[in-house]
Amino acid sequence: MFFLRNRLMGIAAAGAIASLTVFSAPAVHAKPTNAQISAAVKADKSLSGEAKQFYAQRGYKPIWVGNKNKSRAKALLAAVTNSAAHGLPTAQYRIADLKAALRNGNGKEGASAEAFATKIFLKYAHDLSSGVLEPKKVDREIAVQPPRRSELALLDAISRSSPSGFFKALVPTHPEYARLLKEKQNLERLIGKGGYGAKVPVATLKPGTSSKNVTKMRARLSALGYGRLGADAGFDENLKKVVQQFQTDHGLKADGVAGPGTIKVMNVSADQRLRQVLVNLERERWMNRSRGKRHIVVNLADFSFNVYDNDRVTFTSVTVIGKVGKDRTPEFHDQMTHMVVNPTWHVPRSIAGKEYLPIIKKDPGFLARRGMRMVGRNGKAVNPANVNLSQYSAKNFPYSIKQKPSKGNALGLVKFMFPNKYNIYLHDTPSKSLFNREVRAFSHGCVRVQKPFEFAYKLLEKQTSDPKGAFHGWLKTGREQYVNLQQPVPIYLNYRTAFFKEDGRINYRNDIYGRDKTIFNALSKAGVALQAVQG
Repeated sequence: MFFLRNRLMGIAAAGAIASLTVFSAPAVHAKPTNAQISAAVKADKSLSGEAKQFYAQRGYKPIWVGNKNKSRAKALLAAVTNSAAHGLPTAQYRIADLKAALRNGNGKEGASAEAFATKIFLKYAHDLSSGVLEPKKVDREIAVQPPRRSELALLDAISRSSPSGFFKALVPTHPEYARLLKEKQNLERLIGKGGYGAKVPVATLKPGTSSKNVTKMRARLSALGYGRLGADAGFDENLKKVVQQFQTDHGLKADGVAGPGTIKVMNVSADQRLRQVLVNLERERWMNRSRGKRHIVVNLADFSFNVYDNDRVTFTSVTVIGKVGKDRTPEFHDQMTHMVVNPTWHVPRSIAGKEYLPIIKKDPGFLARRGMRMVGRNGKAVNPANVNLSQYSAKNFPYSIKQKPSKGNALGLVKFMFPNKYNIYLHDTPSKSLFNREVRAFSHGCVRVQKPFEFAYKLLEKQTSDPKGAFHGWLKTGREQYVNLQQPVPIYLNYRTAFFKEDGRINYRNDIYGRDKTIFNALSKAGVALQAVQG
């Protein structure tokens, strides 16, 4: 909040912004009286209480109409006219109506214009700085809270700042936003020229083969930005390297074989890629805040996470996320506070009743063979063989199930905690083979980590000179050990399907949970539209 406030007081945003359309200042008329503005503001039911408070505090002096405010009005018109460059709903800013209102800046009409301009300003400022949509209203699994500033603070800031500097400072400053804006512009130009061209027929194209489909694939890859690949029908070693790079850029197994899965991704249209970029621009606006000198970003769509130190990746690991369906991993932001070495697995009640109860009804010894026990409400272990389990269902099963620390524990040998209402955390796993899959959505919602020990060392390096030795000392005890992080680390569980890697290459991922589609539909309903740039 303080980070954004400082910027809005006139600090120009880092990163690219499309050049604003130049406007002449609105015609100047005799400004309305303060009493007229007071009447207009009080009568406008669509103005918020904070906006009315702002005007009351300044004695109902205008900030948009009148000779003294022409530069501010000009900057507002320029900003909203350029709004499509950011993938914002331009129609909602009623640009023609705003121009007309500001031209008639005297008397009662001027007072009404003042109130109208304030509403447009607040809508635009919120949309650009914190997003068009409210995430949880779009999808309850997107529990992200954008850094939405109060309307009183926004109005106070624009009234005190350089107008052009203020509007520049609304633009999210994270470099990813500027990179996505550039990709948006590239795609719009490409769409204006017809897109990526002809699709590649679905087949399996292998290195060493020759066919007309290889020629078509060369043309498609060239249009996708992978260089001038010519029209040769042969699948040579150079083309194999290009296919491998394409596969890497799209989260596919980089084997250099263009099978049906690779070709399906290759045939995704430029329009669809632009939709993804628009959705991910909106996600970046939801993240328009200082993320912390050290922070963790889990990209659910990429099945991976990164540790960032001063905005540079210092650790990365692939992951397994929640299954498609009811076990989808939610998106939210929190603080990682501690790790648990040699964790006990307290089986969630939903899993105990739905998955384990049917098994132990048939096989009462199942739990014991897996280092698990059934526990009554009094905390004492109960032998399933001594209980009439037929009387229980998933809904009324009164026992809890726990698994003692061991290599076979479902949580592995360490879990990483950021306490939250979803009971989601990162953890080790004994099921290592799943990390070799291309699509890794197999858990009940928690995030499994391929390199848990190395991650533990990375977290501990800030508080001990021997993180590896300290960790293995706790591990060797075989007992459950809680290890607090001296400095909690911000963690962001995100879902990015269009993003840039450290090498500067754009990457796209499949919309495994269908959230891109949901968000784009909501953006489209709000007025965001695809654009093509001709020429």
